[in-house]
Amino acid sequence: MSPSISLMPHAVCWKADPALIWTMAITNAITFLSYFVICLTLLKLVSRTRKVIARDWAWFCIGFALFIVACGSTHLMDVVTTWIPFFWLDAATNIITAILSAYVAFMLVRRSETIGFSINDYAGRLADTENEKARMQQTLLALRKLDDWSRMSAAIAHEISNPVEAIQNLLYLIRESEGVTPDIADLATTAQAEAERVITISRSTLSFFRQTSVPEPIDLFAAADSVKGLLVGLLAERKIRMVIEVGGETNNADLTVEALPGEVRQVLLNLVRNACEASQHPNSQITVTLTAHPDGVEIVVADQGSGIPLAILPTLFTFGISTKGQQGNGMGLWTVKHILSRHGGDIRVESVPNQGSRFILWWPRRFPEHTATELAEASA
Repeated sequence: MSPSISLMPHAVCWKADPALIWTMAITNAITFLSYFVICLTLLKLVSRTRKVIARDWAWFCIGFALFIVACGSTHLMDVVTTWIPFFWLDAATNIITAILSAYVAFMLVRRSETIGFSINDYAGRLADTENEKARMQQTLLALRKLDDWSRMSAAIAHEISNPVEAIQNLLYLIRESEGVTPDIADLATTAQAEAERVITISRSTLSFFRQTSVPEPIDLFAAADSVKGLLVGLLAERKIRMVIEVGGETNNADLTVEALPGEVRQVLLNLVRNACEASQHPNSQITVTLTAHPDGVEIVVADQGSGIPLAILPTLFTFGISTKGQQGNGMGLWTVKHILSRHGGDIRVESVPNQGSRFILWWPRRFPEHTATELAEASA
């Protein structure tokens, strides 16, 4: 587009003040360069976030970037028309800028409610950061206490076993001694049975807290039975029966899997304890059914409790989600899911309000090779 001969460039009008000419030229040039850099930055941002940003928002950002560079172009034309009267080219630049300005203004008004909600939501999340940090610190402290308690429990269980076995032997001698009345013999037999129960619980505790980073063959029936021994007090307190059943056509099925023993018991203990806490009525039953398959074992933990709210079911295994309200930390079922995933297994849940819940677990026979490699590298 040729310059308009009848029009004079700005420098002619401002020739009486050269400082003004260079001030306008330099400031407009800097403004154009700044707008151009902002445009390139926005386009680069859209390119880097194209996999996560919605398409309509991407187009909005591109339109805004073009609007920015169009505004900058008007400043560039101010530099040009200082010396060359390309005023119609300047006018065309202003027309393009006006169109892009109208588009951006329309889209901004249209999205103002969404933008306002997003800003308020972000501000709310930011304000809640300290609360989240405090909750995480409390959770970590609870985990440290649990680890200390686990070590202490294992030590106590070990120390209890020897004296209780000695007591059991003394009771046997009392019962078999000459001249012992039938009443004393019966009391000795009862006391010996109770001592045997203490030893069983002690051994279950020791086996439960025995940690290893090497997978080994685990009998799931024995693991479930050891969990039953650990929870015998809670079961008696709530008057709940725990039944371990072997599903399938035969009771001689192979229920052995290759796994980390501590994690197997952690999964079962978590699910059975949750079932106990969900069972509000005396004489209710918790059933653990083990069914052998060629490539794994299916475990079903069923209770007759209050069920799980339907709103929680889709996110039940998400970190921080708990069915216990303020009493829960939302880590139990998330940990169960994590452990099963490490073993190549899975878990799902079926629940009917006021009728109970069923947790269905799939535990593969073989421990995943990649997980075993990771454990070996971590312990090296």
